[in-house]
Amino acid sequence: MQTQPGIVYQFGPFEVNPASGELLKNGRRIRLQEQPCRLLVALLENAGEVITREELRSRLWPGDTFVDFDGSLRVAVGKLREALDDNADDPRYIQTIPKRGYRFLVPEVRRMNAAHEVVAPREDREVLKTDATAAAVSPKHNHLLRYGIAALAALILTTVGIFLWQQRPHAKPLTDKDALVLAEFANSTGDPVFDGTLRQGLSIQLEQSPFLSIVSDEEIQQTLGLMGQPADAKLVSAIAREVCQRTASAAVLYGSIARIGTRYLLTLKAVNCESGKTLASTEAQANDENHVLNALGKVSVEIRNKLGESLSTIQKFDTPLEEAMTPSLEALKAFTSAMQTLRTKGPEAATPFFKHAVELDPNFAVAYAYLGVQATTGDQPSLSVDYRTKAYQLRDRASEAEKYWITATYHKGVTGNIPKAIEACDLWIQDYPRSELPHVYLGAAILPVVGQYERALEESTEGVRLRPDFALAYAFRIRASTALNRFDEANATYEQALQRTLHTSYIDAVMYFLAFAQNDTAAMVQHAAKVESLPKWEHQMLSMEGDTAAYSGRLKVARELSHRAIDRAQRVGEKDAPALYSATSALREVWFGNTGEARRRATLALKLSSGRDLQYFAALVFAYTKDDARAKALADDLDKRFPEDTIVQFNYLPSVRGRLALNKGDASGAIQVLGIAAPYDLGGTRAIDLDWSAMFPVFVRGEAYLAARRGSEAAAEFQKILDHRGLVLNQPIGALAHLGLGRAYVLQGNLPKAKAAYEDFLTLWNDADPDIPILQQAKAEYRKMR
Repeated sequence: MQTQPGIVYQFGPFEVNPASGELLKNGRRIRLQEQPCRLLVALLENAGEVITREELRSRLWPGDTFVDFDGSLRVAVGKLREALDDNADDPRYIQTIPKRGYRFLVPEVRRMNAAHEVVAPREDREVLKTDATAAAVSPKHNHLLRYGIAALAALILTTVGIFLWQQRPHAKPLTDKDALVLAEFANSTGDPVFDGTLRQGLSIQLEQSPFLSIVSDEEIQQTLGLMGQPADAKLVSAIAREVCQRTASAAVLYGSIARIGTRYLLTLKAVNCESGKTLASTEAQANDENHVLNALGKVSVEIRNKLGESLSTIQKFDTPLEEAMTPSLEALKAFTSAMQTLRTKGPEAATPFFKHAVELDPNFAVAYAYLGVQATTGDQPSLSVDYRTKAYQLRDRASEAEKYWITATYHKGVTGNIPKAIEACDLWIQDYPRSELPHVYLGAAILPVVGQYERALEESTEGVRLRPDFALAYAFRIRASTALNRFDEANATYEQALQRTLHTSYIDAVMYFLAFAQNDTAAMVQHAAKVESLPKWEHQMLSMEGDTAAYSGRLKVARELSHRAIDRAQRVGEKDAPALYSATSALREVWFGNTGEARRRATLALKLSSGRDLQYFAALVFAYTKDDARAKALADDLDKRFPEDTIVQFNYLPSVRGRLALNKGDASGAIQVLGIAAPYDLGGTRAIDLDWSAMFPVFVRGEAYLAARRGSEAAAEFQKILDHRGLVLNQPIGALAHLGLGRAYVLQGNLPKAKAAYEDFLTLWNDADPDIPILQQAKAEYRKMR
């Protein structure tokens, strides 16, 4: 350990002696094993600060690569809490910082020597030692020194007293638990370019603060509805104050801009919305219109400090608006319109405004980032890659929070490096613990890609806690709960959203999947109808219903629905969505035994687009149709284009290469190559529609074990698919796993279980089209057992 020899630590009723490993409580020894004791010393040396899991590993288990670190650390923390009589849910001493580490909550820890004298920190002792040495240099001047030192001491005491008086704690207008409502700027200049724009700019500036909490526009919009106001009502003085009161916020921040000759005067004033008392105010001038954003930055910094934020965090998180967003008022105006439209009319209507913003300022990083995310939700992955890459290249022209966001979206949607995307979000959370966005993004778009649904649920839950008015957070929590087969939790989350009158099409989409998992046909129809009524969602819902029809073997209906989905997507100008629908329907055909139709659909898909996921689907189709050369070429191209893409390297490529090995009769080689996919078996391609590609490696691995005549292992793989109903949902392998399980039991010689599995499949396909090859094979195999 790095503690000083002979030092003991005291806190509350406890005393710790690192040298002897003793823990005393009120003088009585408490038994504590070595590792929990070492952990306690590490926490005491960093009291009040977070000590990361990595730091703890290097200190407690240095160089030991074989220890089960996570398990050992949990055990050590548990034993330490037991010794201190601490509670993880309501900690007095040891606080868990999720996914990061631990913090010792008692910042004032006394350091004592063996004689129980308080020991100053080492750096302070060195200063005292130097001063003592200097005083001993000239003994003959001691007489004069005594008078000089006395005078100097008096001067120091006086100076320190004045300084302490000046630095005495002042009552802060706000705390880090308070929230602010931003009112609309009063614009007396007559220039419409400032309308909405200055409020948007101020919001961007203040959202850089880890101290201040700004009431979200979504919550404001919801509150306006309760007030009988339109969703786009301007937050003029009286309305803003009522919103502040209804949201239990602390204050309203009023702004104004006025013209004085050729100059502009900006003022900000924070007012307690209950008492009407002014809490803080500031102002700044701009020489001309081109310097208004600079003046806005100045007043935002001053108001942050006057409202109680420390200078240290202001200095760390204060990117000027011209760098954090754009130096162009017109571009910021377009961005403001985009954000307002996004809230009231949705992504599709907002896209032209975001595009206009980057036309006005080609270096507008945040606008590119929004375009990238919206292209993904619109099933345009190729375009999304272009926008996200541009945003990442310009990320230095963004605030710290926006940099984290841009970095996370880039690695998630471009490089595919999920560990780097997770790291960006974890750092984002570390700097902005009150922001819901990194939690929601983790739970929605990042963690599900690699199948980490337990943590995805945790993050989505935290997103809901931090922003109870954010409808998307509820949608992603429902999706994570469904993937974990926690259907009751998913329904409870939906009820919470209904109680808050929150709605988004994503909620209906995930509720459709939940209803499918629970065999609730009426609810499926209800949610599908809501989604299909929206032009943006109609083709996606048709594709989802096609998958549902195919799940029960109604292939003709599935083909018709997929055809309609492709047609609707093309009519609204989609490029990638029709290709994806064609590719996924091709996989459906090949699994059902229609190799010619599957090959045709996959070839068509490749003519429409060359996106990552589409290329994977096509490669897998060609591998199943034994067009090995095309499958290998596509797989090799994926390998070359996406060398650090987690899902490509550890899910997609093993599936294709495993199937190619089976084509060569190399079952053991297939099993080996599919082994690297095991940690990512549950991963998929999308945040909402994860039913396509989740557990494909498991299905191929099951086929490989069948080919190797290893019935027990094959049964385990197919059973794994059946056990994850909430994740696999309505994709074809969910139905075909019953047949695979039956074949595995046949290899084991367990005919009763084999018959039961075949009967499950045939019952599920009771109304299936009779000419489907896989159905005919299943019936023939079942008759042999009888």
